[in-house]
Amino acid sequence: MKKLKEFDSEVWQAIQDENERQQFTIDLIASENITSAAIQEAQGSSMTNKYAEGYADRRWYAGCKNVDDVEKLAVSRAKEIFGAEHINVQTHSGSQANMAVYFSCTKPGDKILGMDLSHGGHLTHGFGKNFSGLTYDVVHYGVKEDTGHIDYDQLREIALREKPKMIIAGASAYSQIIDFKKFGDVAKEVGAIFLADIAHISGLVAAGLHPSPVPYADFVTSTTHKTLRGPRGGLIMCKKEYAKKVDQVVFPGIQGGPLMHIIAAKAVSFKECLTDEYKNCQKQTILNAQAMAKELQSRGYVIVSGGTENHLFLVDLRNKGIAGRPTERLLEKAGIILNRNIIPFDDRSTMEPSGIRIGAPTISSRGLKEEEARQIAAWIDTVISSKDDESVAENIKKDVHELCKKFPIPHLEN
Repeated sequence: MKKLKEFDSEVWQAIQDENERQQFTIDLIASENITSAAIQEAQGSSMTNKYAEGYADRRWYAGCKNVDDVEKLAVSRAKEIFGAEHINVQTHSGSQANMAVYFSCTKPGDKILGMDLSHGGHLTHGFGKNFSGLTYDVVHYGVKEDTGHIDYDQLREIALREKPKMIIAGASAYSQIIDFKKFGDVAKEVGAIFLADIAHISGLVAAGLHPSPVPYADFVTSTTHKTLRGPRGGLIMCKKEYAKKVDQVVFPGIQGGPLMHIIAAKAVSFKECLTDEYKNCQKQTILNAQAMAKELQSRGYVIVSGGTENHLFLVDLRNKGIAGRPTERLLEKAGIILNRNIIPFDDRSTMEPSGIRIGAPTISSRGLKEEEARQIAAWIDTVISSKDDESVAENIKKDVHELCKKFPIPHLEN
């Protein structure tokens, strides 16, 4: 970054500091991951200069052959991974992907049925302050209080009673396998469109470690980061009958020119998804999440839904005498980065919740395995158990630093 350092040393320094932070902290944020050097090179390429409104071979601008080639590659590789009939790789985010789906087959005021945010759902599944909650008549399903698992009986009862135009499956804080067939059956029974949002688990689906919703859903959306391990962006999959309409909503409906450098990076990430290294990393991600959850359980922590079958889990801290926000702050002092999170049936507010969310994608991409995952869980326990003595966190930060040195992120090294 010599040119950047010469021209804007302040931005250059912020990037160096961020490289240092990522290199020497343990990232347990479930929605984050590490992109490869190849993906970052594509993302930082000259394709950032090219306007390409429209779709491959149907652009509004001349000079698009090369960007057409990379968009076609991205689409064909995504189809090979997921087996969807139609794929749009242009959306800038998962939220925009969901917006495009909504706008393609519903109208303002229609009823949608999504997972309650406080039970693990996502903002775009009908949260009151999100566009989805502001635009639509929203009803929610949730999880069973005794098990923490999705209440499929409740889902069906609400669907039969409310007759929603759309039913949404998917979550941002749910640690069990989602039965997409059950969602599809309920949607058919009530004549609803079925959208599966797999933003969090798409990497696991790509590796064959979580059942795919593609055979059952009318639409499937995802981010391209998180477990999918690509650049920040969105992805839409759908049945052929919806292809023309959803493409029109993406462009010219809610976006102008696509980010062709990001689409190039998406194409690279999809090629990575087809490798054995990627599939093995996804397997390790689940093993690491399970190892951390079990270690914390052995130390008296309550894991929501009793454990995890994917890349993340929630910890209910109410029996530990500390809430999510101070836990997040203390662990950051120890070099362990995660986020506070509301838990199902929480008696605290969304901003001051009773839980934390822990994810394994980033540590798995760095090469850590179960032994290290259990050590991280032990450090989490030590920090929480010593919550009145912040010097404990400072001491553990040294151990975290040494562990991170053993598992460097190669392309962040100076």
